[in-house]
Amino acid sequence: MAIAQSWRTTLEKICIPVAALAISLLIFGVFCAASGANPFAVYASIYKAAFGNWYSFQNTLIRAAPLMLSSLCTALPARLGLVIIGNEGAIVIGGLSAVATGLAMQGTGPFVVQLAMALAGLIAGGLWIAAVGALRHYRGVNETISSLLLNYIAIALLNHMVGGPMRDPSSLNKPSSYPIPDADMLGNIPGSRVHYGLIYGIIACAIAYFLIQRTTFGFATRTVGGNIRAAKIAGLPVGKLTLIICFLAGSCAGLAGMVEVAAVHGRANESLNANYGYSGILVAFIARQNPLAAVVVSVILGGILASGGILQRAHQLPDATVLVFQGVVFLVILFSESLYGRFAIFKEGVRPQISAPNINPQT
Repeated sequence: MAIAQSWRTTLEKICIPVAALAISLLIFGVFCAASGANPFAVYASIYKAAFGNWYSFQNTLIRAAPLMLSSLCTALPARLGLVIIGNEGAIVIGGLSAVATGLAMQGTGPFVVQLAMALAGLIAGGLWIAAVGALRHYRGVNETISSLLLNYIAIALLNHMVGGPMRDPSSLNKPSSYPIPDADMLGNIPGSRVHYGLIYGIIACAIAYFLIQRTTFGFATRTVGGNIRAAKIAGLPVGKLTLIICFLAGSCAGLAGMVEVAAVHGRANESLNANYGYSGILVAFIARQNPLAAVVVSVILGGILASGGILQRAHQLPDATVLVFQGVVFLVILFSESLYGRFAIFKEGVRPQISAPNINPQT
């Protein structure tokens, strides 16, 4: 019986997100038709731009790498029952710190510089989100609101630094920091245009899954998320767990920022604020906070983000059309969260009660 119910629960976790994505496609198709485009042709173009050939698939993987890392910034705290959406701020702070570290240590050797940039991104992003966890646990500040507001602070700090103390005088139209030397940049995976950030993302998701599902630390985290009062009665260090999980979550997003500046942009500027953080929230929700599922979802969403240009060229749709699609998916996925546990097909059948016969002792 337990195995059957586990199978039904797993099936529910697969069917509801898939159905939500199908409904999202239907709604987006209506939007495209209203805009004068053939929905089926639009879907064909999205597939071609995302997975049509090896060149397109590489573009998808390049966009999927930061999504994997960013999704963990929401997925890990969710196991504690926290809804944190400060992914974008952690990415920006991580990238800005990585650039500052890389410029300060240039000339010490590529490996040393890359390691220092990675550590700077990890620590900066981790401390940024750990502050959200501390505010929530010790002062009762809503973590969703505080993490959202920290996004704006991080973006404002980025604009201040690249437009002031860190500005390269040669960056006229687009204020930017001084560039990271080419020798210190992250390279590409041999035989492809995909940078090593993809490897970082896959490894981080695998470690996060093992940590949450296969360790006593992960069991304690899930216990706190399931019933915080019971966890306190059991003597679990709720405050310590909150800070550690939030630090780990932020460090993943901070590493995504480091990857963006060290493998894609080569410097810090407004391009670092590319909405990968907000897309990572969507990835976490679609994947149901499962780090391994986040890898697959990141590739799919990365393909959608990579198709913006072809929609503009082939169908005269704005480049932001993919953001409309992303928003529709987000809303439908949020609605689908209310459907879990409501369908009888995913519930174990109730056995009929067989009562003892009514025997009259006088007969």
